[in-house]
Amino acid sequence: MESPKPRSVVIVGGSLAGLMHALVLLSQSNPPAVRILERSPTALLHNQGAGVVAGNDTQEFFDKMVKPGRDIAVTSQMRLYLDRNGKVIDGSVEERQQRMTSWDLLYHLLRWRVEGLQSEYVDGLADDDRPKASYENGCTVTALEEAGEKMKLFWTQKDLGEQSCEADLVIAADGGSSTIRRLLMPDVERKYAGYVAWRGTVPETQLSDEARDVFVEKFPFYHSVGIQLLGYLIPGKNGSIEPGNRLLNWIWYSNYEDGSDSLEELMTDTKGRRHAITLPVGTMNPDVWLKQKASAPEVLPPQYAEVVCKTEQPFIQAITDVISPQNSFFSGKVLLVGDALAGFRPHTAASTSQAAFDALRMGDWFGGQIDKTTYDTRVLEYAKELQQKGVMLGERSQFGRHPFAG
Repeated sequence: MESPKPRSVVIVGGSLAGLMHALVLLSQSNPPAVRILERSPTALLHNQGAGVVAGNDTQEFFDKMVKPGRDIAVTSQMRLYLDRNGKVIDGSVEERQQRMTSWDLLYHLLRWRVEGLQSEYVDGLADDDRPKASYENGCTVTALEEAGEKMKLFWTQKDLGEQSCEADLVIAADGGSSTIRRLLMPDVERKYAGYVAWRGTVPETQLSDEARDVFVEKFPFYHSVGIQLLGYLIPGKNGSIEPGNRLLNWIWYSNYEDGSDSLEELMTDTKGRRHAITLPVGTMNPDVWLKQKASAPEVLPPQYAEVVCKTEQPFIQAITDVISPQNSFFSGKVLLVGDALAGFRPHTAASTSQAAFDALRMGDWFGGQIDKTTYDTRVLEYAKELQQKGVMLGERSQFGRHPFAG
């Protein structure tokens, strides 16, 4: 079967999905020129040190494509559920090995492979002879149109003004609020699901013995009415996975009615700006955080109350739903991938895996192992299945009753 052979590719979005697709393209035997346009004006993206469950697709991608020459994850040996008093619920322990990593580590490894970014995350690692992409910051896409056999993209760029270019292929990896998706399918909307995730990290060395007993090499959950918590160890500074250098990453799902005063207060930063999806580290109203910490010992198991209260800089992620019914446009010259195609609720622990899956399937298509119809089918089926699973898990967690509710 004939496979695509683009000579020029523009990727909109320079986070994990965009970088994964870039690396697949650069790893081809006759790679195209790859240009990455990232909206953020800063040279490096930051994701607050958040944890990532490294699913099978993520592990396959890093083993096959990144080849970092180092371990990238902390291993959890079991899942368990706690009751309100912090005791393990009978029958809740599941011997199940899972791999936990950090967004920061994955991002720096990908930037290194894709465009040669040096950092302490990659000190001592061996480079290879694959070509590099260009990575440009401060780019806000404004329009997209077909130009004969190519696509023409328009954007504004910090300090440079209006810009445009033509490319054989445009990959939209610009996240859950994708501009490219909005331009192509304006009726597809990202909708708030009625709850948020409080997120934070605590150095492993600050954990009490009681907390260490449930968090180290374990994946504990707590469920109550309108509440779910989970936590696990992730790599620490510069991606270190050595005991004592790691971080405890926790997530506290909590219900906030859309339009309520409490949600408005939560998502409004110290400068009065209302954030729609993410309230970044260091911008939370101190009174809101003090109130949340004060409530923790009253509603959470003691181990979770401890880590919440020891967290210095939390951040907030509003939970949303979005999925496009179509992933490919203009006869395959524009592709929606990762969160731009379907934004999963975090309960699936599959957002990074989706980015990896989509990139690997594109590699299969471009490499001639599958055709375009098969590529489209597999990518869309993965998106639909996991998006629906996330809704089910989230609705049960926040608005139903979990079988191991404490």
